[in-house]
Amino acid sequence: MTERRPVTQVNTSFPGTEVAAETAAALASASLVFKENDPDYSSSLLTHARQLFTFADTYRASYSISIPQVQGFYNSTGYGDELLWAASWLYHATRDDSYLRYVTELNGQRFANMEITTWFSWDDKLAGTQVLLSRIIFFGAKDMPTVENLDLQMYRKTAELVMCGLLPDSPTATSRRTDGGLIWITEWNPLQHAVASAFLAVLYSDYMLTSQTETLYCSGNPYKPDDLRNFAISQVNRNLVAKETLCRMIDMCRGVNQLSLNEQADYVLGENPMKMSYLVGYGSRYPFYVHHRGSSIPVNADTSCQDGFKWLYSDDPNPNIAVGALVGGPSLNDSYSDTRDNVKQSEPSTYNSALLVGLLSGLISTSSVVKSYT
Repeated sequence: MTERRPVTQVNTSFPGTEVAAETAAALASASLVFKENDPDYSSSLLTHARQLFTFADTYRASYSISIPQVQGFYNSTGYGDELLWAASWLYHATRDDSYLRYVTELNGQRFANMEITTWFSWDDKLAGTQVLLSRIIFFGAKDMPTVENLDLQMYRKTAELVMCGLLPDSPTATSRRTDGGLIWITEWNPLQHAVASAFLAVLYSDYMLTSQTETLYCSGNPYKPDDLRNFAISQVNRNLVAKETLCRMIDMCRGVNQLSLNEQADYVLGENPMKMSYLVGYGSRYPFYVHHRGSSIPVNADTSCQDGFKWLYSDDPNPNIAVGALVGGPSLNDSYSDTRDNVKQSEPSTYNSALLVGLLSGLISTSSVVKSYT
């Protein structure tokens, strides 16, 4: 692409609470990754995370109001969830009680929608926040004030409701599934919710295992950590259980290499009514007409933005395979139309592939979290 790509920013005149808080959460979580091996870098990440969170909280306004041109593509439904998400990660990264008070007594009732389940996605961080804050209860936060403890218990209770809604034979199981068993919430990029739900289920299963919590009760019915993991596997990959295979799958999602396997995969990776993989480059049948500019335009083409339409509507398969791209996914009736202008189904996204990497990483090993919270 040779045309101009102007930078857009949020600032005190045109705030963007969601994007600032989301970035704060990313930096805070990354600071934990680098804390042992590169403490200086970790400290720098955490400093900027704090600054961004303060900016996001001080200048509260939706980024899609400040930048109205995004409304047709990524319109925000609210910023409260991102503020809770960022504060939760900052608490885990700093153990600063002010962030814990922020998500409990200060803003828990205002933004958390306790006991109301939602779907984890780029626009809604509540389910992820509920699972993340449940971790504090699972691993025994000590000497916590009563008010904060009660609020955290409510986060965990809501997280349990989310998990019970995912388990297919739970009394409170969501009916929002295809006949093939895939969690299906919206016609636009439906796989994001299925993979995100599976990812949270794997995390919650690990929390149960590590804390030696044997049972999750859904309207009195008992479920084990394995039930959550089996749900997660059903959404993506029932039979690819070998650690080596999953590691290679993760490399593929990062665009490192291709692979061919004899095993049959579950829904996302091929065991579905269409008998196709929704991960580009995986298996013998996957989308060849992905709505992706870099994949559909020949590498030696010299084209402006408008010139790309002749490749968008071309009958030829994409000349470049976007290995590791996870497309939007199937319709509610489990069908998929492999055409470039079928944007709802054929467009891949970074937030799809990122979730898949996280999910497959979680399936490599069981219960990798620390033994105690402190």
